[in-house]
Amino acid sequence: MVFTFEQCQLDPVRFELTRGGAAVHVEPQVFEVLVYLVTHRDRVVTKTELLDAVWGDRFVSDSALTSRLKAVRKAIGDDGRDQRLIATVHGVGYRFVAPVSHDGGAPPALVDASHPRASQEIRYCTSPDGVRIAYACTGSGPPLVKAANWLTHLDLEWDSPIWAHWLDALSAHHRLVRYDERGCGMSDWDVHDFSLDAWVEDLELVVDSVGLDRFPLLGVSQGGAVALAYAVRHPERVARIVLVGAYARGRLARAATAEEREEAALDLQVGRVGWRRDDSAYRQVFAAQFLPDATREHWDAFNALQRATTSTENVVRFLDTFANLDVSALAPQVACPTLVLHARRDRRVPTAQARELAALIPGSTVHLLDSGNHIMMADEPAWSDLVTELDAFLDSA
Repeated sequence: MVFTFEQCQLDPVRFELTRGGAAVHVEPQVFEVLVYLVTHRDRVVTKTELLDAVWGDRFVSDSALTSRLKAVRKAIGDDGRDQRLIATVHGVGYRFVAPVSHDGGAPPALVDASHPRASQEIRYCTSPDGVRIAYACTGSGPPLVKAANWLTHLDLEWDSPIWAHWLDALSAHHRLVRYDERGCGMSDWDVHDFSLDAWVEDLELVVDSVGLDRFPLLGVSQGGAVALAYAVRHPERVARIVLVGAYARGRLARAATAEEREEAALDLQVGRVGWRRDDSAYRQVFAAQFLPDATREHWDAFNALQRATTSTENVVRFLDTFANLDVSALAPQVACPTLVLHARRDRRVPTAQARELAALIPGSTVHLLDSGNHIMMADEPAWSDLVTELDAFLDSA
C-alpha cells in the first residue's frame, strides 16, 4: 500500500518517502513515526502510544520524540507553526490531519492470519558494562537458544516475512529464547564494545537471566561463531549445536591470496560507503546477495527491516567486526554433537565455510540445502528440509 498526501508518497513496505517525485532520506525512527501517524490518522495518537510503538520498552526523553516529529514535519513540508499535515493536540498527542489516499489495496499479509501465533514475552537484562540487552521467549517445551545474528529486531521480525516462519517453526516444539545483540534491535544502540567476547558475554547473560541449565544452541550466520565460542567456554551447558549459513572465519580473516584480500576489502568498503550515504541501490544489491532466490517483495521487506534495526554507524562497525571474525582455533574444541546446515548456492557465505566447519568440529554432520538464499524463505522447498533436519537432530538428543 502506498499513501499519497499533498506532494508526498509514502511506501511503508519499501521504506520509501518521496516528495515532489524526489526521494526524501530520513532516519528509521523518523520514518516509523510518520508511518504510525499516517496509518492511525483516524484519531489522536498519544505521546505514550507513539513512544511505545516506535521505541518499545527503551526509555527515551520527550525531547527525542519532539526532535523526531520536527524531522517528520520537515521531510513532508510541514512545520510546527502551520501544522497543515500533523496537528499537535496539546497535552494529549498528535494527529495526521491532511487528506490521504492510497492505492494497492490492503497491504500483503506478512504472516498467515489463520495460523495461530505463539505469544511473545520481551524482557531486559543489563550487561556488566551497562548495555541493556532485550530478549524474548516464545513457545513451550524443552529450551532452544538462538545466538543473535545480523540486524535483528525482536518486535519487527515478529511479523516479518524474513523471520516470522523461523519463529513459528522454532517455537512449535521448544521454548525458543532469542535476543537482539548489542547495538541493534530493541537492545541498546549506543555501545562501546563490539567484539566476539562481548557477544559471548551477552549470550551468557541472557541464558542466566532466563534460568537455563543445559540447552541446544542455534547459530545463524555470524551467530554461529558466537555459539561455538560459548560452547567451548561452557561445554557442560550446551547439549547440541545447529549451525545455519555459519562460518568459522569472516571474509577478511579467510582471505588467503592478494586477490581474495582485495575482493574482501572492496566488499567491505562498498558496504561502508553504501550505508553511510544511505544508498538504497546498495541495499538492493545487499538484499540480492542474501536472498537471490527470493521475490522483490522479500527484498523490500529485508531492506526495510535492516534500516529499522540500527544506526548507520553501527552497521559499519558490524561489517568490520564480522569480516575479521575467526573461531577456527576454537571449533576443534567443541565437545557436543553439531549439525551444519548450509545453502548450496549461498552467495554471502560460500559452502566452503560449511565444509571447513564440518572438518574442524569433531564428529559434526553437514547437510546442504537446495537454495541460494542465505536466509531460507517459507515458500521454498529448502525451508521444509531445514526444519526436518533441525527437528530430527534435536529430537535425537
